[in-house]
Amino acid sequence: MVLSDILVPEAVVPCMRASSKKRLLQELSIIIANIYHLEQLELLSALQDRESLGPTGMGHGVAIPHAKINSIESVHGLFARLIKPLDFGAMDSQSVDLVFVLIAPYESGANHLKALAKVSRLLRNRSTCEKLRSTIDKSALFSILTTETEIQAA
Repeated sequence: MVLSDILVPEAVVPCMRASSKKRLLQELSIIIANIYHLEQLELLSALQDRESLGPTGMGHGVAIPHAKINSIESVHGLFARLIKPLDFGAMDSQSVDLVFVLIAPYESGANHLKALAKVSRLLRNRSTCEKLRSTIDKSALFSILTTETEIQAA
C-alpha cells in the first residue's frame, strides 16, 4: 500500500487553525466530507467515538485520528499541519501539530490496519516530520507524504 492510494492532493491542509481538539475534529470532518462526498455528521461522530476510547496522539507532535464508517468502500486520508499545536492526550504530553486522519469502511479489515501502520511508520520518522514542519506548500507536503522512501527501524 502506498499513501497516494488513500490521500489525494486536495486532502492536504497546510495551515489549519483550531481552538481545541473537538473543534479540530469538527473542521476536519467537514473538509473530509466535502472532498470524499461523505456524511459529515456520521464522520464526526465516528471520530469522536474513537477518540473517546483513547487519545490518538502518538507522541512527538503527531496524531492519527481514525474511524470506521458505513458510507465508504475504501480507506481515505487527510493530512493537516496545525498552525497552533493542540493537546491530543499523547503519552509524552507533547502538543500535536501534525494530524493524519484515516477513515475506513467497517468491512475494511486488513486494509485499515495496513493504512494505519503505513501512516504511523511514516510519521514516526523524525526526518519526515521535520520536512512536514518546514513547509506550508501544499504540493510539497503531498509529495513528502506520498513519496516512497526507505524508513529504517529506530
